[in-house]
Amino acid sequence: MITYFVVQSFTLGSKGAFLADIPLQATGPDHALRLAERLAATKVGVIAFSRSGDLATGEFEDATVLFMSGDLPSDVAEAMAA
Repeated sequence: MITYFVVQSFTLGSKGAFLADIPLQATGPDHALRLAERLAATKVGVIAFSRSGDLATGEFEDATVLFMSGDLPSDVAEAMAA
């Protein structure tokens, strides 16, 4: 089993639409938290999460939110709230 730690930030486009920035892979939960907190100062929204699974079978657990800040696209916010 492997666990990925990802930080996804968002900016607003010229017409007010959310634009996903390039996701950043972190080395662990502390690193993800530090990256997310730093990005939260300049981005409209940031979410950091982890996801564990088995690469051989392709089966992964639901994401675990580590950090959430600012405004997020409604589909992301709804998925993380569920």
